[in-house]
Amino acid sequence: MRMPPLFLDRTFLDRTSRLRRPNAPAWVKDEQGTSAIEFAIVATPFFLFVLGLLGVGLYYFTASSLEYGVEAAARQIRTGQAQTTALTVGQFKNLVCGAAGSYINCAKLSVIIQSGAAWSNIAPQSCVDSKNNMIGSTGASSDTISTYTGTADEVVLVTLCYQWDLAQTFPFLKLGVNSGGSGSAILQAATAFQTEPYS
Repeated sequence: MRMPPLFLDRTFLDRTSRLRRPNAPAWVKDEQGTSAIEFAIVATPFFLFVLGLLGVGLYYFTASSLEYGVEAAARQIRTGQAQTTALTVGQFKNLVCGAAGSYINCAKLSVIIQSGAAWSNIAPQSCVDSKNNMIGSTGASSDTISTYTGTADEVVLVTLCYQWDLAQTFPFLKLGVNSGGSGSAILQAATAFQTEPYS
């Protein structure tokens, strides 16, 4: 004769589990709060991952903005408009900041301008000195930009250096220039071109 299937109810299982652990304290048998404990274990790496994504995203967003700013402003040097209108270094810096976006702090931006008769005469310059301090802009703010861009048909390299203090908000990303990746990050953007034969 075939036996009917055995259906075990919850109370029977609870009773048998108590029989298997007769000396266990009540908190061992209690399964409430396990989700909270599991979340606490997973929460720290999860939030670090989210903050890391946010930090890296802001880093590349700022770098992309600086690239756009230097390309847009340098067009005036390439076409000779900056030279013929006696644009100053300070005015050019403001053009860069305006094109890059209002979130770029112009006080923390350095503009380095180099020129030469041939490409071999240009040597890219680092944004930091031997003590990891950001270098200053080329010349004085009131100097005309043509002093550093040369004449028509010359090769020009415009380099931006930007002190990105937001890197200190995400120290675990180690984007800073100090030892161990601490402190502010120095972002660099550059464009090189040969000026047009303007007159």
